[in-house]
Amino acid sequence: MAIRSFFSAPAFSTCIGDFIRRILVGVLIATILFAGIQLRRWIGDTTRHVRYQHDIVNGFYWGSEVLKQAHRLSPDERSANSWTGFCRGYLALYDRVKDKAYEQEYGLDYAPLRLLVMAIWAKEVRDGFPWVDKDHPKLVNPLLKINFICELVSALAIFLLVRECLRRSRPTQSSLLNRLPQQHRGWICGLAAASAAWLEPSMILDAHGWPQWDVWILPFYLFAALAALKNRWFWCGCLLAVGAMLKGQLLFVAPFFLFWSLWQKGWISALRILAGFVGTTALIVSPWLLRTPAAGIAVATVAGISSLVVLRYKLPHGAELLAGMIGCAVFVIGAFTGGSFAWLQVGFIYGTEHYPYLFISSCYNLPSLLSKVGWSLKDSFLSAHLGSLHLHITLQWTLRLLYLVALALCARGLARHLRDRDPRVLIAIAAPWLLMFALLGQMHERYLMWGAVVSAVALGVSVRLSIIHFILSAASTAMIVHVMLTDKKLEATLPTIDVLKHLRPYGSIVVLACVAIYLWETISTRIPAFRHGELRSGATPSLSLAPEPEEA
Repeated sequence: MAIRSFFSAPAFSTCIGDFIRRILVGVLIATILFAGIQLRRWIGDTTRHVRYQHDIVNGFYWGSEVLKQAHRLSPDERSANSWTGFCRGYLALYDRVKDKAYEQEYGLDYAPLRLLVMAIWAKEVRDGFPWVDKDHPKLVNPLLKINFICELVSALAIFLLVRECLRRSRPTQSSLLNRLPQQHRGWICGLAAASAAWLEPSMILDAHGWPQWDVWILPFYLFAALAALKNRWFWCGCLLAVGAMLKGQLLFVAPFFLFWSLWQKGWISALRILAGFVGTTALIVSPWLLRTPAAGIAVATVAGISSLVVLRYKLPHGAELLAGMIGCAVFVIGAFTGGSFAWLQVGFIYGTEHYPYLFISSCYNLPSLLSKVGWSLKDSFLSAHLGSLHLHITLQWTLRLLYLVALALCARGLARHLRDRDPRVLIAIAAPWLLMFALLGQMHERYLMWGAVVSAVALGVSVRLSIIHFILSAASTAMIVHVMLTDKKLEATLPTIDVLKHLRPYGSIVVLACVAIYLWETISTRIPAFRHGELRSGATPSLSLAPEPEEA
């Protein structure tokens, strides 16, 4: 009787229920993880005949160029094959490419960290398999493993982001999501969003079918957003800097965080982001900028004086401020002591000028529609004379200004949603990637993939916005498939290519409509009557999405 009463006790039943629930959740997570792994293997195997080989060849070529440069600068073979020789070749390649280029056609558009990854990959392949043909590099698996890790970390970041927002927000507008218990809603919706991101077809196709390296910057953006939510503005800037050094496209959405900090906390938070960004960037590019002993001594002097000032006056966020000042000193001293900025010209600026077209390949966006009516990227959109001043704005800059305005509106809406504890803050975090692809010129078809992945956070907001996420996912997948099939033009794929080609204008309208809905959800406010009813319908969570107190 005692044993039976023990098993029937409420406390024991609760413990058993929690234990069984955790086992089931663990089995579900393991199943989703295994399904994602198998899907990636299947995509990799079935797309071999349409794989876009150019990007693999290009990465291997520039990685091999680092090794060749190491041989040019080394006195013997042993020194050239050492890691010291490798670093020597890596640091010298940007200057060599810039000096040898004809009319600033560099060919190389890799940011420093991406070039480093490709160079390490090429070195490992050359050391282990010296007979590998440079035109058909095998052993791409190391890069695919990096893609896999970034995909997995991105899914984890989306889970944490959704859970963090919903854990501290008011009930959503979705009656379906509101049926979930408040204490479990965060992790349930977070798991759903992470699963959607993990199984995102366009990301898998981009990372394992194409393959490309676009997914590398996703974890940095997502964790930067998570850091900003927790008022870790300095670390937000650091993450953005590292991500931008892998792929410069992250710089297009980086201003969103500056606008966010300005709308929410003021200029101090914006300075903390800049301090983290400048300090981290300076640390990465300092080997190019500080090439003389005098430059190193000057930076050390500035660092010492700045440290004394920070300690003497006990400035708030002193360590962050110090990192920013030293970072600025590195750039200024590098400019005056003959430091090289070839990494900037070749790795970043060249990429913005390399494709002077409204769109690349097959894109469903506004520039694609504009090209249909005869516009081109450099066409004059606004021209006026103000006395002796001639104002000339091209379509390219018009689209950029429109994008910046939309980005500022997104940040304003996000700050308001944070104050109101509205879960639509998740939509505001996803919107910059969607706006970038929808509005800016010179977009590749792959770039909607970032928005398709991040918009998976909509599964924590409402069913309607979740459906839009899946529409964006389908559009992103269709564009990537179109380009991969067009590159090979196999007989069996010609009808599919023709269908996808004719779908482009309709796809552009659909994508623009979806992005407009996300933008509206970001900047709009709820009807006051609905908000009051919402407050009466349930208890307000003890935690708030309002800004946490600043850390000293």
